[in-house]
Amino acid sequence: MTIGGGYDLAVAASHPGESMPHRTPTGRALRIAFLVSRLDRGGTERQLIVLARGLRERGHSVVVLVFYPGGALEGELCDAGVRVRVLHKRGRWDLARFLLDLRRVVREERPDVLNGYLDVPNALALAARGTVRGLKVVWGLRASKVDMRCYEPSERRTTALVSLALRALAGFPDLLIANSRAGAEHAASMGAPRRRTVVIPNGIDILRLAPDRDAGRRLRRQWGVARGERLVGLVARLDPVKDHRTFLEAAARLAAERDDVRFVCVGDGDPAYGREMQELTRVLGVGDRLHWAGVQLDMRAVYNALDVACSSSTSEGFPNVVGEAMACGVPCVVTDVGDSGWLLGQPAFTVAPRDPVAMANRVRAVLDRDPVSLERLRTDVRQRVTANFSVTTLIDRTERVMTELVGSVAR
Repeated sequence: MTIGGGYDLAVAASHPGESMPHRTPTGRALRIAFLVSRLDRGGTERQLIVLARGLRERGHSVVVLVFYPGGALEGELCDAGVRVRVLHKRGRWDLARFLLDLRRVVREERPDVLNGYLDVPNALALAARGTVRGLKVVWGLRASKVDMRCYEPSERRTTALVSLALRALAGFPDLLIANSRAGAEHAASMGAPRRRTVVIPNGIDILRLAPDRDAGRRLRRQWGVARGERLVGLVARLDPVKDHRTFLEAAARLAAERDDVRFVCVGDGDPAYGREMQELTRVLGVGDRLHWAGVQLDMRAVYNALDVACSSSTSEGFPNVVGEAMACGVPCVVTDVGDSGWLLGQPAFTVAPRDPVAMANRVRAVLDRDPVSLERLRTDVRQRVTANFSVTTLIDRTERVMTELVGSVAR
């Protein structure tokens, strides 16, 4: 199990409509426990739900251990028949009691694999080692190196402390699964052994997220986008690392050139950052051309409403929103950070971070394409996701590496 340029993108490719067979590579069902802080709405949590549900459908015993109750996505797991056990952590510093409870629950569940998701659950998962004979601890790495210049000093200090802890512990997990090549390289720079690190990209639900022009047209009408106007969007949480400023400055350049382009920002997050960006919209003079849509539940309609989807991030791991837009057949323009450019697979539509001029130019190049060329581009981006980044591919790869890690001999 290795990482790097030799990673085989063609392994376990899947196709639209492909079912998930109820079988395991060795005929042995695994007992798998996932450990996560919350089940709130977010890309990481959504991936966990997709993976847990898929592994259960293949006959594995799956339980999700959650620090805090009440997450918006808990119900989805329960509806899918995946058990959720809440550990009732009382706050950031409730560690001694929490670790005792975690060890007790792990003893009760007797998993073959305990898979942490994100930094703190990863670190705490190691505390369960030794509770069950043969237990394998897996870290789920969901991010790459973050440009901390975007954040306040207090946040930079907290991140630095977490990084020090992870650096000290990175050699202890039995396996590290990174959802991006950039994340795997970042982990290696922090001391994670490459021989115990694998890259398994996120899975995009190619059945739920698919071309649907009717849904897109309905949402465009709700947003006041007239027939014949082009809509360019940024789907991202309100966070400095998503660099809305670059997108807004690119939008201002395009708005000054063309009367037929409108813009939308989808997502929520830091209220102070959101107010700052909305004020920038006013200063740039594009307030009447840009809609702040907030959180949207029907993401299939959101992506299908767009003519171009942008990602202006300064740091990324595996950008779900880019893959989701591609699955809907939407051309994308992305900054060349993390795995964004690799996922897109279209170098002509990749730009350096913090370069609004280049972003405006690439968006213009998409908008100026003739209908035949544009339709071919839509087909190409959809096919790339279908062939390499489907949910079935995610589950295949995860099932394979966990089975190899545990071995075929039952405890």
